[in-house]
Amino acid sequence: MLRQIGVSHSPADIEVDECVHPAESPEAYVLRLAIEKVRAGLLLTNEMERLPVLAADTTVVIGGEILGKPRDREQGLSMLRRLSGHTHEVYTAVALGSRRIETRLSLSRVTFRPMSGTEIEAYWESGEPADKAGGYAIQGLGAQFVKELQGSYSGVMGLPLFETAELLRGEGIELMNPERAVGR
Repeated sequence: MLRQIGVSHSPADIEVDECVHPAESPEAYVLRLAIEKVRAGLLLTNEMERLPVLAADTTVVIGGEILGKPRDREQGLSMLRRLSGHTHEVYTAVALGSRRIETRLSLSRVTFRPMSGTEIEAYWESGEPADKAGGYAIQGLGAQFVKELQGSYSGVMGLPLFETAELLRGEGIELMNPERAVGR
């Protein structure tokens, strides 16, 4: 997605604890995780050659409940049944850090059409929902269930490009310049 706005990058494999803290709001949750991912990424960089580190985190919320990645088939099917025929919110936080960490938040509302039990089972069996927040991918097979989207398509995918571009420009990073690398 960064290439779409002309920014080359190097991905880094980092791990952070994605548990929701008690009474944590969806906004606070995704912002905290994006910041923790940036901090973990900064630990991997050389202080003298430090490139900015960009990270994002996305969560799906329905009825006030944060739906993370499904832990198993049963939970995944349950999530999809809850989303079927309803509107949910997708919160995505993006953070950019080098000397300091700046953040932006994207909020979108997604309405699913009603899905049959057979469709839900078949979608789960495709393997696509297994590692996705809320148990679906709007950029994949899950798009067929989306009746309406209010907000950012790229934010629902996991990296809100408008907000990301704002952060990058604020850091003096030229967009549409493949010579400039971001992330580690």
